[in-house]
Amino acid sequence: MQAESFTARSWLFAPGDSEKKMTKATGGAADIVLLDLEDAVAPEAKADARRMVHDFIAANPDERHRLWVRINPFDGEWTLLDLAAIMPARPGGIMLPKIEGRADVERLDHCLSALEVANGIEEGSTRVILLATETAASMFHTGDYKGCRRVVALSWGAEDLAASLGVYDNTDDEGRYRFTFELARSLTLVGAVTAEVIPIETISANFRDLDALRERAQRVRREGFKGMMAIHPAQVDIINQAFTPTEEEIAEAQEIVALFAANPGVGTIGFKGGMLDKPFLARAEALLKQAGR
Repeated sequence: MQAESFTARSWLFAPGDSEKKMTKATGGAADIVLLDLEDAVAPEAKADARRMVHDFIAANPDERHRLWVRINPFDGEWTLLDLAAIMPARPGGIMLPKIEGRADVERLDHCLSALEVANGIEEGSTRVILLATETAASMFHTGDYKGCRRVVALSWGAEDLAASLGVYDNTDDEGRYRFTFELARSLTLVGAVTAEVIPIETISANFRDLDALRERAQRVRREGFKGMMAIHPAQVDIINQAFTPTEEEIAEAQEIVALFAANPGVGTIGFKGGMLDKPFLARAEALLKQAGR
């Protein structure tokens, strides 16, 4: 399962202990709904949340492909309980937070394989997204996930990373991430490309500032990200729009592809007053593939 076989622009979190919020999230336009058993659920509510998430997925069979679950990380006591509770409902995928490296991903793969077989699910079919930079140690392993079964996307987490590092404030006076966190974003992008999976931008915590969300989503898309996580339904349409190629972009990409096709064997070619080489062709082809053209 590599990037070319899987795409998703918007990833909307919904607390696993709120049927109302899970229902609202599923009724919207999010490509993926992340039913959360981790940060959104208090320790004393986790057992009930597992049952609620299982029942919600089971009650919505037509939406299972987009109903994913963020489980608790392997550094605690709840991971296997989460998986045992939700896998009989056949979720579309799993988000694994606070990974420390490849060993955590392989451990998850083994757990999922056993539970798939036990529940009559095709072995290896449950997809996985990794939160690849939520701990200090994980920053050293972002390039280690090539060939990991099931993994289709990498994302990152600024808030948990700040807690891991003991950072008081991870943004500057203009609201931009400080250097270490921009580094985490960049390492996630490079790690995802290395693993041949899609890079997904982290959340925008201020869900009321939709203009800032739009600017950031458009910017990170230009930098190479293929989607973004959301914490509120109001963010979804903006994210979907930002990560969908425009008709103007598609038209230009088609021009570039056609130009190279009409001039086989050339290394560079003139276009709109400039010179293009093969990397421009590769980017145009990738954009058309993303747009389904």
